[in-house]
Amino acid sequence: MSESRPISVHPHPPTSPRGVILLAVAAVIAAAVAPGFLALHAPARIDPGPGVTRTSKLSAWFGGLAGTDGDTDVYLLEGQPAGGTMLVVGGTHADEPAGHLAAVILVERARVSAGRLIVIPRANASGFTHNFPQEAHPAFIAVATPGGPRRFAFGARATNPVHQWPDPQVYTLAASGQTLSGSETRNLNRAYPGRPDGTLTERIAYAITTLINREHVDLTIDLHEASPEYPVVNTIVAHERAMDLAATANVALQDEGIDIGLEQSPRNLHGLSHRELGDATPTLAVLMETTNPGQGRLRGRTDADLMVTGRDRFYVLASDQHRLSVPFPASGWPIDVRVARHLAGVRALASGLGGVSPARRVQIDGIPAYADIVSRGIGALLASTGDAR
Repeated sequence: MSESRPISVHPHPPTSPRGVILLAVAAVIAAAVAPGFLALHAPARIDPGPGVTRTSKLSAWFGGLAGTDGDTDVYLLEGQPAGGTMLVVGGTHADEPAGHLAAVILVERARVSAGRLIVIPRANASGFTHNFPQEAHPAFIAVATPGGPRRFAFGARATNPVHQWPDPQVYTLAASGQTLSGSETRNLNRAYPGRPDGTLTERIAYAITTLINREHVDLTIDLHEASPEYPVVNTIVAHERAMDLAATANVALQDEGIDIGLEQSPRNLHGLSHRELGDATPTLAVLMETTNPGQGRLRGRTDADLMVTGRDRFYVLASDQHRLSVPFPASGWPIDVRVARHLAGVRALASGLGGVSPARRVQIDGIPAYADIVSRGIGALLASTGDAR
């Protein structure tokens, strides 16, 4: 019988010189990129204009958001005489900057002389703290103002997985039982009307729904962007109770030279703001889409310039081949045009609300006409102190 030999066990095998070098390189890379990731967690500055009468947090309407990364700023612009109440929601999807920037301009520029306007520029604040690097999306975009560039985070469509994880394999909407891809559990526009004891995204949706009910919001406008090939782009999508108002606004926008479509919210498409808020609350629920080539699959180089200028030669070629839902000129779809469309839509819907019911009139001043915004650029409407960051 052979003699057994003891087995030598090394609980911590020695690290090779090559391994040490790789770890050191990884540490250097992590140290280099960390500031960029951390910068996304610092919200871009918003300077409330003279029209803002109160500033609050969304958690004021639902305490379950307090202290979470889903809590966000809410701005109230109140006029005299009293009238109706409008809510404008930007930043539902943080990678759709026209909606976010239109809401910021309302906060910094608008005045309300009748009724009340409530603005949430970063509806899903968590979405602004990360982006989708596999999409080659930029971390930030910049808008030139007379006082220097203003920088805004270019975030992601969904809640940061750091703040809500893990995703289920299948996401089941609590309100309807409809099933979607698991990652949609972090999509705010698939979470309405929300749940007080649900995920972070569902609690954000619940807080917005609660605000609408508690503040007796007559009209809710959710601002979005879509790819040029998306069938419902450059369009107003309205709950059936809001269709008369949306049709009135559509005619007014057409008269202003803005080519825009009109669609009724599908009854079987659940979780979206224009469906669930219209069903769960008395508000007239409307969603607006503008054209952003950065959202599409046919785009070429993807960078901050694409998101701001909206120019892409591959989309021009696709337009020439009639492959898109909207024309795509060589001048593209710049951020100035997209934001101007949203602001014109907000004004037209506000005007229509007063026309349908004078008692619910909301008069918004301080926002120039569409052609003037396009001519001057949105930088002329933003607070122009610039960003040193």
